[in-house]
Amino acid sequence: MTVTAVEAPERPAHRDPDVLRWLGAYTASMVGDSIYFMALAWAAARTGSASGTGLVLAAGSIPRALLMLGGGVLADRLGPRRVVIGSDAARAVLVLGPAAVLVLTAPTVGVLVAVALLFGAVDALFLPAVGALPARISPPGQLARIQGLRGLAARGASIVGAPLGGVAVAAGGPVLAFATAGALFVLSLPLLLGLRTRPSAGPVRHGGKAAGDHEERTVTEERPTARQDLVDGLRYIRRHPLLGPLMIVIGLSELGFVGPLNLGLILLSEQRGWGAAGMGWIVAGFASGAAGAALLIAVRGRVPRAGLVMCLTVLVGATGIAAVAQIPSVPPAAATAAVVGLFIGLAGALCGALVQTVADPAYLGRVTSVSTLFTYALIPLSYPATGAAIGLWGTGPVYAVSAAVCAAGGAVGLTFTALRRAELPR
Repeated sequence: MTVTAVEAPERPAHRDPDVLRWLGAYTASMVGDSIYFMALAWAAARTGSASGTGLVLAAGSIPRALLMLGGGVLADRLGPRRVVIGSDAARAVLVLGPAAVLVLTAPTVGVLVAVALLFGAVDALFLPAVGALPARISPPGQLARIQGLRGLAARGASIVGAPLGGVAVAAGGPVLAFATAGALFVLSLPLLLGLRTRPSAGPVRHGGKAAGDHEERTVTEERPTARQDLVDGLRYIRRHPLLGPLMIVIGLSELGFVGPLNLGLILLSEQRGWGAAGMGWIVAGFASGAAGAALLIAVRGRVPRAGLVMCLTVLVGATGIAAVAQIPSVPPAAATAAVVGLFIGLAGALCGALVQTVADPAYLGRVTSVSTLFTYALIPLSYPATGAAIGLWGTGPVYAVSAAVCAAGGAVGLTFTALRRAELPR
């Protein structure tokens, strides 16, 4: 008589201690980020130089853009857990340092630019690694749910971080705000140190060798250089039937979405006479919709026909982006923004889950670095173009063009059969 082994059911993500540790550390770091940027902005404003303030706030994006892909290589070479722990510790030191300096002396543009540059460089290591970590702590069937939990954490961090940073600045100036951010980075470290990661399984073979499988190399094999690892990772994405199309969808949808949401919404509120309060309601509408999408994914854990649904939700969200600029009053604009947040948030969660589940773990750091590069490094460079275009042609035409670019991401995704048919693990 043959006895068939029965696999133990997967532990749900919200009951997995390692997932909860990762989520707690991620949330603490995201709240710390929000407070750090507020502290940096206020410290820069106290220098009394408008141009210097702009330079300080823009400085961090330069190393983030230049080093992001290298951060993905490092995550794959050393393991994402090590890189996340090291980079979070470095961020704590970098933020607590200015707090100590500002106790003794007034801030200068040069010191703050140096802090922003160093923080941006460490961020370029942290972001790809923290994005690659879920696949090392949870089975594939829970990765979509983790993306939903991550989305909820990010929204919660935005809601909590800004007011907490404001209270810290009001109570103790940039010194207290920097110290609070640093304390949150420190708080994440014991949670990260307690993580138990899974080994990188099933590396893809190229020419008979295990790509990225450094544990199995013999001492006589020549270890690839970091540049070779980077080229290999980019080649892997380009040749992959799903990852290449997913990167196109991410790039186009982010390009069409981020500009109108951030800079464009400020200018739209000024033109409509909505003021800061009106803009706040619209941002809150978007955030509530995005949080609803994250909650849906966190509870369900899986959406059938994930690739098809992702592309269609991008198209619906893009339509809402164009509509926001045509609405004359705040309440319907906020309601429309909530719809945009729901559909774009759902598309983002599904996209992230597909990336996590289809990428070979040996390449996940490099894959995550490419997707993160679009969101955190390259897309903000579009702000000057967005502002100039609105100045020339007004908000309506620019929002329409942005919506068309965003919709192009979904439309292009639909042309790839493998993406249309992509499913998340059961």
